[in-house]
Amino acid sequence: MSRERARRRAAREAQAARERVVRQRKLARRERRRALVRRLTPEWRRGRTGRLARRSRGERAAIVGLSLAALLGVWMFVDDWALRLVLVVLLLLVLPAVVVIALDRRI
Repeated sequence: MSRERARRRAAREAQAARERVVRQRKLARRERRRALVRRLTPEWRRGRTGRLARRSRGERAAIVGLSLAALLGVWMFVDDWALRLVLVVLLLLVLPAVVVIALDRRI
């Protein structure tokens, strides 16, 4: 009787060992696959990204407000259409440089 129990226990242990090996292989394969996916997918920044996201809400409001005020001033005080167009284009081209010079945090 004890030999039969020992044989069954050995069979159960062998089956459990085989299942454990299969489970470890699956886990290792899953980890390799996850590592490959992590390597191949680009990292996404959490939170705000982009050029305007570097600015606080107040800074963005000031940029937009002053730009609109300058555009309104150009349209109100300049009569010549060609000069208006040139000044608007010039404002739009120079605005990024002015923002960087005025609000850049690097010292």
